[in-house]
Amino acid sequence: MTPQAETILELFRTTGAYLQGHFRLTSGLHSAEYLQCALVLQHPRAAERLGQLMAEQLRPATAGMRPLVVSPAIGGLIIGHETARALGGRHIFTERDPATGKMTLRRGFTVPAGENVVVVEDVLTTGGTTKDVIEVVHQAGGEVLRAACIIDRSGGRVDVGVPRVSLVTLKVAAHYPSECPLCAQGIPAVKPGSRPV
Repeated sequence: MTPQAETILELFRTTGAYLQGHFRLTSGLHSAEYLQCALVLQHPRAAERLGQLMAEQLRPATAGMRPLVVSPAIGGLIIGHETARALGGRHIFTERDPATGKMTLRRGFTVPAGENVVVVEDVLTTGGTTKDVIEVVHQAGGEVLRAACIIDRSGGRVDVGVPRVSLVTLKVAAHYPSECPLCAQGIPAVKPGSRPV
């Protein structure tokens, strides 16, 4: 792990954002570890710094551009905004339609046809949310150059259909509930994130 990644993980630990227990992830998988980015991003200086680091990762693909940054609500809002600020671009977000559960653009947000876009979120586990956002951008006619996240829990294995970067790559065990060793021990799982499973 790089010194930068170690520093970021230490920031998660000191803010109480690196949780251990038995968690239900947004993906539906279970894990003994949970990274609650909101506890880090509540601190404006930390959020600004993480956005700057994300922008540095994205600059090789966006040289000479001010790309549109698109994030999923709620987890990607703050890091997406800070990354857009560091790249000098605009930031919008997608939301899940309560009736269908599908990711969509609302609030008058648009992606002009041919617009250069980077998709930014907080944590990637299976890549499902990132893929949903990429699909929304493609349907609107935008060109997704890169996807990015603060923490990649997949160990770098997930393919979202476009090149992607992360500030920290971890290989964190995640299990289907039927195969979860913590469930087998009778330990109740909690859902600390913003979206119900």
